Amino acid sequence: MSKGRLEAFSDGVFAIIITIMVLELKAPHDASLSSLKELIPTFLGYVLSFIYVGIYWNNHHHLFQAVKSVNGAILWANLHGLFWLSLFPVITHWVGVTHFAPWPVVVYGVVLLLAASSWKILIYVLIENHGYDSTLAAAMGRDIKGWVSLGLYLLAIILAFVDSWIACGIYLLVAFIWFIPDKRIERFFEQEPGE
Repeated sequence: MSKGRLEAFSDGVFAIIITIMVLELKAPHDASLSSLKELIPTFLGYVLSFIYVGIYWNNHHHLFQAVKSVNGAILWANLHGLFWLSLFPVITHWVGVTHFAPWPVVVYGVVLLLAASSWKILIYVLIENHGYDSTLAAAMGRDIKGWVSLGLYLLAIILAFVDSWIACGIYLLVAFIWFIPDKRIERFFEQEPGE
């Protein structure tokens, strides 16, 4: 089965998620600059979530460069990841309007954790389909960055009950770790002869 439809559908979902998130930013009714202060928490949540959606879109693009074909399991694994990402608009809005209160920050972390877990599942299913001796499997390696991210999300979720800003700092740290697109696949293809 061709991967083209999966990539096109995924790109559309990523675009819709970003569109919904930006629609949650409401302009103040007052014309003064001071009225923008109330929007700062919502805007900060939007920026962080926009970065995360961009990271997933970018890495999704890189990952599927190494994919030759897809099957039903891959389609479902991809949809599983898109499901968790589709929750970003509502959770981002909740975090912003509550000014980063502990419970919204905890739930934000849970959504991040589940999105990252679904990413690992997608990689597993792709490698199962392409074989453990495939270019994809060799390029992905042990995925230390992915495991570290899951651990940091768990830590942040726990720390959100102590101080939600510490948790947000950890979420930002994980975003920073992934901000540069995952080059493992590109590097592997550059090393292959005849590619």
